[in-house]
Amino acid sequence: MDPNDVVDALRRMNLVGDDEAVRLSPLTGGVSSDIHLVETDRRRFCVKRALARLKVSAAWEAPVERSRAEAAWIRTVGEWLPNSVPMILGEDKLLGLFAMTYLPLEDNPVWKAELLRGIVDLDFAQIVGRQLALIHTRSAADPALPIAFANDATFEQIRVEPYLRATARAHPVLAARLNALADATLGNKRVLVHGDISPKNILCGVNGPVFLDAECAWFGDPAFDLAFCLNHLLLKGARNGVDRALYCAAFRRLSEAYLGGVTWEAPQAVEVRAAALLPGLLLARIDGKSPVEYLTRDDEKASVRRFAQPLIKEPNPRLLAIVDLWSAAR
Repeated sequence: MDPNDVVDALRRMNLVGDDEAVRLSPLTGGVSSDIHLVETDRRRFCVKRALARLKVSAAWEAPVERSRAEAAWIRTVGEWLPNSVPMILGEDKLLGLFAMTYLPLEDNPVWKAELLRGIVDLDFAQIVGRQLALIHTRSAADPALPIAFANDATFEQIRVEPYLRATARAHPVLAARLNALADATLGNKRVLVHGDISPKNILCGVNGPVFLDAECAWFGDPAFDLAFCLNHLLLKGARNGVDRALYCAAFRRLSEAYLGGVTWEAPQAVEVRAAALLPGLLLARIDGKSPVEYLTRDDEKASVRRFAQPLIKEPNPRLLAIVDLWSAAR
């Protein structure tokens, strides 16, 4: 982002004065957006703008309008769980950016960083599951949201294609099954989906989980959010030398809390779809467009492939059965 353009946008939003000095510092951690810390003599906050081309090795482009969807998701969820999202301070549609409160990492560590350090808080995982179910429950009852978040094309471009369809191309023998999963997910429209419920986008806030980076916001299949998050808990336990049982315990607590909060449809129906998606997403984080960076060894990647491929061919309908299999696998 051009600093002068950003400052002009901040002034249009009345977040800084005409003569006020502004310091911009880039924040790291994401591949899909430019994020800067804004500091003046009287306040500090963040500005964020989506990138047209994501910062990954594979060609991956996405519409920049997703910044609007993210701001809308934060505002919507903030009405139900005000402590679980940052506050939107302003939005500049001319430049395609928005401003939000800044949550310092020293007080709000990233859940991914904690998990990679071996700090696995089971109560925190349970709260994440409970709050995700609450978001889905509230959104299912709002008749305005299917139209407000009818972002099918964006979700296809930045979630379904780079994960499921790209992995189908990498594994032709699984292509029919993975493409069927993609089509089924896109066709199921029930709740407001975050689309990137990953530990890297959840802060361990002073008042509980804080959800960030809702660029993929879409009215669609809740099973995607559940499977996406559970997938990361399994992958953290795929590293050599870690205690896989800790991450499996977090998986169980999160999934049970989430399914216990499902009210808009039968919990078993969500579970079956999430259980079908889970191995596809596992394989996608090895052979899709966005492989996880912490599995670097060939044997680590091979173990994920060995586990995921049979379950893609013949899905297991129970999440706890899958995690039990994972707990015993190597």
